[in-house]
Amino acid sequence: MSQSSESVIRQPAFAKSWAARILSTTSFQMLSVAIAWQMYALTEDAFSLGLVGLAQFVPMLLLTLVVGQVADRFDRRKVVAICQLFEGIVAVLLVFGSHAGWLGREQILLAAAVIGACRAFEGPTMSALVPELVPKSLLPQASAWSASAGQTAQILGPSLGGLLFSLGATYVYATSAVALLCAGVLVFLIRMERVERKIEPLAMNSVFSGLVFVFRNKVILGTISLDLFAVLLGGATALLPIFTKDILHTGPWGLGLLRSAPAVGALLMSLVLAHYTLKRALGPILFGALGIFGAATILFALSTSLMLSLFALFVLGASDVISVVIRSTLVQLNTPNEMRGRVSAVNSLFVGTSNQLGEFESGTLAGFFGAVPATLIGGIGTIAVAGLWMYLFPSLRRLRTFKTD
Repeated sequence: MSQSSESVIRQPAFAKSWAARILSTTSFQMLSVAIAWQMYALTEDAFSLGLVGLAQFVPMLLLTLVVGQVADRFDRRKVVAICQLFEGIVAVLLVFGSHAGWLGREQILLAAAVIGACRAFEGPTMSALVPELVPKSLLPQASAWSASAGQTAQILGPSLGGLLFSLGATYVYATSAVALLCAGVLVFLIRMERVERKIEPLAMNSVFSGLVFVFRNKVILGTISLDLFAVLLGGATALLPIFTKDILHTGPWGLGLLRSAPAVGALLMSLVLAHYTLKRALGPILFGALGIFGAATILFALSTSLMLSLFALFVLGASDVISVVIRSTLVQLNTPNEMRGRVSAVNSLFVGTSNQLGEFESGTLAGFFGAVPATLIGGIGTIAVAGLWMYLFPSLRRLRTFKTD
């Protein structure tokens, strides 16, 4: 790591996008908490609760190829802002529906699906926009600051959403609506030099070109797939309610602490990486961080102490964000500007799939073997995947800088 003399946060365009990302992601976390709580309060049905998560995930799965085309053919700044404004409108409708009493199961699922669709467009497009806002030399630092925005939102969003929900669902929806509208305005206010992009004719090969690019670039494929399987196997956070109640013997306050610990670790590490930029020995650092991630998962599985469990989750979050920063910077620096939207959409699909399927995998294993063995298997599996990927992707193992050519 080397200390950066110039701060990317002093770049006005990036600073606005960073603030908008915090507002938007915090609002999404708040909305997710409120929608889930309200759905369960209305139906008292666990299946309906599961449908909320599915409604948010399915649009991302179905729209991946469309998202990439939109992000590469239109003004990315306007695409992001329009998505945030639409999410804000949905939040306003939830305010009126909740206050008037006509908000039911179907309306909540529809709102969740629309929000999921907007997020499917917003995330990859925002990622593709960042390289247009900062010089290439500051891109690793920008990735770290972007990661810090996401982690800040994961800490603030659920806790603020829960606090406001205790006053009433309308307070959560109204606050989210204001924050989303502010985020959209901030993105609209971004001033940047017009970047000329070569627009390919809309044809079948153009639609799938993001996937083709990722699979041809072995370093990017190795990094994205490595992160996919690491998170897929090491999904200890999905089992936190079981560990909280049956192993650590604490209440809801303990669950809140355990949920916050990975995000706190990730936030602090992302701030370190924003100040001390990763520049050398990226392959060894990536695999070393993944080994620490697996070891922290094993430590958490074996712990019967709340403090030790919090420490393990803190380390887990800190090590995971190193992979996030390396992966996102590699994708952005090694993808032509005219293809960044399509490649970012593929990357987003990999990340979303790993999070969703990771929870499913952890829950299934826990159902068969118990929470502790399932988490142990996940930690050991993560380390095994790291070893296998070092063999399958030697170019990734030998990677020294962010340029792959």
